[in-house]
Amino acid sequence: MKRLFSILAITGMMVFGTANATTNATVTTAATTVVTTQESETTATAEKELGFHQGLKKRFIEGGPGFMGIVLLCLILGLAIAIERIIFLNLSTTNTKKLTQNVEDALASGGVEAAKEVCRNTKGPIASIFYQGLDRTDEGIEAAEKAVVAYGGVQMGQLEKNVSWISLFIALAPMLGFMGTVIGMIQAFDKIEAAGDMNPSLVAGGIKVALLTTVFGLVVAIILQIFYNYIIAKIDSIVNDMEDSSITLMDLLIRHKK
Repeated sequence: MKRLFSILAITGMMVFGTANATTNATVTTAATTVVTTQESETTATAEKELGFHQGLKKRFIEGGPGFMGIVLLCLILGLAIAIERIIFLNLSTTNTKKLTQNVEDALASGGVEAAKEVCRNTKGPIASIFYQGLDRTDEGIEAAEKAVVAYGGVQMGQLEKNVSWISLFIALAPMLGFMGTVIGMIQAFDKIEAAGDMNPSLVAGGIKVALLTTVFGLVVAIILQIFYNYIIAKIDSIVNDMEDSSITLMDLLIRHKK
């Protein structure tokens, strides 16, 4: 009887151990499969990304390093100016309501000098315009208004600085692309004339160069146009705030004089 129990116990342990081993092997195999699948997907994704970059590089070279290089230079310079303008405009944005309230409180408590100190400690063109207007209050309201208008024009020029270069690159990039198109077509007809035969393989190379330069020029123009429109909208917003704040400042000075 003891032997029977011993055999049953050993058999149960063997079955349980085999089941565990099978489960572990299955889990290990599944994990290995998942890891292998993930690695395969990662490799495939990396190959696709590499293929895109390599394909872009190939198309760039096929378009001709001369015109394509100039178009790329337009993109780099245009983006550099656009990023610099965006940073400058964001730093020039001022909370006009808070500034106006601080100036009004300073005028009421400490006079013009206190208000000028508030403007000195505030960044942005609106604070600078306020300071110029406050600095001319001793000469009268008309002199302060003229100072605000004149200095507002100066600040507007600072906001629009170098923006015209972006519009130049927007116009220049597709024009260079179209020039590459014309040159590519001329090369294609030269090959046809030299061969004396209308072979499609002779024309394909020149047409491909023409299309590639046009596409890259249009892409550069589209990218820069988006940045340009954002910059213009930002400038318009700041200028509107400057005009509204200037009117508010004149009202404050008139009330303070009374």
